[in-house]
Amino acid sequence: MSSIDSKNVQTIGFILIPGFALMSYASATEPLRAANLLAGREIYRLQIFSPDGAPALSSSGVSVPAEPLPVRGSGLGTAFVCAGGSPRDWRYPGVLACLRQLSREGVRIGGISGGPYLMAAAGLLGGRDFTIHWEHAATLLEAFPELTPRQARFMIDGNRITCGGGIAPLDMMHVLIAERLGPDFARRVSDWYLHTEVNEPAAPQRASLAERYGVHHPGLLNVLERMEETIEMPLERAAMARIAGVTTRHLDRLFSVHLGTTYLDQYRRIRLQHAHRLLKQSPLSVSEISVATGFSSLSHFSRMFRSIYGIAPRDARRD
Repeated sequence: MSSIDSKNVQTIGFILIPGFALMSYASATEPLRAANLLAGREIYRLQIFSPDGAPALSSSGVSVPAEPLPVRGSGLGTAFVCAGGSPRDWRYPGVLACLRQLSREGVRIGGISGGPYLMAAAGLLGGRDFTIHWEHAATLLEAFPELTPRQARFMIDGNRITCGGGIAPLDMMHVLIAERLGPDFARRVSDWYLHTEVNEPAAPQRASLAERYGVHHPGLLNVLERMEETIEMPLERAAMARIAGVTTRHLDRLFSVHLGTTYLDQYRRIRLQHAHRLLKQSPLSVSEISVATGFSSLSHFSRMFRSIYGIAPRDARRD
C-alpha cells in the first residue's frame, strides 16, 4: 500500500508571531493544501496558533484566525514558528516554553523567516545546521555568538527545519512532501503552483554580488565580499589591494570606474547599512553597535551615520 493510500494524517502546526510575512506563511501552507486536493483526501491537517490565541495580524494587515498555543500531547508531527519584522518585537516567553515542550515530546520543530531566531532563543539550535532570513542573520549572530547560520534557502537537520522565508518555503515543502509521499507526488504539487524550478537547500537567499553591485570585475568582487565579511574589524586598503591582485592606486580606480565612489566611502556605507539593521532589530546599545561596525568612537559613528541617513542613530531606532 503506497503512502498516499495510508490513512495516517500528519498534523502540522504554525505558530504565527504578530508581524509575520504573509508570503512566507502562504508559501509554507499552500503546498499542503494542494497535496490534500491532489490526493483527493486529507493527508495534512493544519493547526494555526498565536501567542495569545487571538487572530494573528500579518505585516500586510491581513488577519489569520488562530487558537491558543498547543499544550502537552497536542498530537502535532511538526510545528513551525513564523516571525517577521524585528526581533525586538518577538519577546514571547510562552512561545519559547511551548517550543521546548514540543521538542521534548519529539515534535519536529521548524522556523520560517525570523522563526529560527525564536528557536535559537529557546535553545533548540545548538550544534545544528540552520538558516534564517539574511536580514536577521546579523542580529542573531550578535545575540547568540555561539551559533552560525548558513546562507541557505532552507536547512533540514534531523528534527530541526529552518527556512529563510519569502518563497523559499515552496522549495522546503517540496522536499518535505517528497520525503513522505515520494518525488512524483511532490512534483505534482509544485507544478500546481507553476513552481517548475525547485531550488536546492543550499541555494543562496540573495542575488550574487555581481548582480547586487552591478559589477563583474573579479578582483573588485573579491574586495566587496571581504568588506561584507570584515565589518567589525575593517581591513586596510593595502590588504584589500592584495586580495584584488592590484596596487592600491589601481584599487581606487576600480571603485571610481565601476561604482562611482571611493574605497573608503563604499566600505563605510556597507558598515553603516549593517549598523542600521542592528539599530532596527537588536537590543544592543548605540555604543555597542558602533563597536560592532568597526568605528573608533561613538561620535565618529554618529557623525557618519547622520551623513548617510540624515538622522542620529538613536532616532533611527525610534522610527
